[in-house]
Amino acid sequence: MKTKLIRIGNFQAVRIPKSVIEEAGLSKEIEMSVKDNQIILSSVEQTRKGWDSAFEKMTQEVDDQLIDKEEMEAPSYWDKTEWTW
Repeated sequence: MKTKLIRIGNFQAVRIPKSVIEEAGLSKEIEMSVKDNQIILSSVEQTRKGWDSAFEKMTQEVDDQLIDKEEMEAPSYWDKTEWTW
């Protein structure tokens, strides 16, 4: 597909058809990079993408337990010396 650069104030822009944006899965915020004289537009990676499924898998495999449970439950120096009930 050929297109032209258009001037918008001090910038130049490219119009991208809606169908191309949808097919590429782009949203309001995109990542732009230059590689080998090519401008590459891509979707911004979502923060914590895939965490839900990872946590679900951990739960199924009973891998969601604290590895330092004894240290966390044991009284600390502060608990022993400073804390009063």
